[in-house]
Amino acid sequence: MYQILVCDDDKEIVEAIRIYLSGEGYQVIAAYNGREALDAVHNEVPHLAILDIMMPEMDGLRLTGKLREEGYAFPILFLSAKTEDTDKILGLNIGADDYITKPFRPLELVARVKSALRRYTTFGSLTEELTEQCYTIGGLKINDDTKEVTVDGEPVRLTPTEYAMLLLLVQNKGKVFSTEQIFSAVWNEPSYGADNIVAVHIRHIREKIEINPREPRYLKVVWGLGYKVDWQD
Repeated sequence: MYQILVCDDDKEIVEAIRIYLSGEGYQVIAAYNGREALDAVHNEVPHLAILDIMMPEMDGLRLTGKLREEGYAFPILFLSAKTEDTDKILGLNIGADDYITKPFRPLELVARVKSALRRYTTFGSLTEELTEQCYTIGGLKINDDTKEVTVDGEPVRLTPTEYAMLLLLVQNKGKVFSTEQIFSAVWNEPSYGADNIVAVHIRHIREKIEINPREPRYLKVVWGLGYKVDWQD
């Protein structure tokens, strides 16, 4: 059974989310501030966390940064108000995988959770195939069996969402994907205003695989159309 950490200082929201997710067969761990959530993770690592941005003692942004610094790779979804756009983008940069805007619909919440868990379990699993599924473009190499990414022989640490996006583009070298196509393929749901989410993750990937993200050799923007992976020496 998947365990999901839900942290919000509004106990009614936590209880509502617990009801939604329990109905889908998930076990919910409740916390009401960032420090409680951090202690809960240290006690038992969840498969996914849903965090409010504005919380007492330790907010969602600081908590996410702390979790990523400590090496936890499970997906993190932010709960945010529409007025917190800057915080949402900052959260994605720190290491969050997605965000859900309050007030949210139960079906949307469950869909986002399922999508994030699907990416996480795929990213973290090992296959038993005898032939390695490897993709090489210039100095960029992805081993999809071990989920390892290297650039010029140096390991690159990606989140499950970043890995899924990069793999999609590498598997289709030279093909241009719009932000809507990337979102639909990676999140497995229709894209509704997902430009910011995709753009932030793209920028994050560039910062990790490019020597100079402003002059990318691999991950390139095709203005007005989308993104592609290609090789430029």
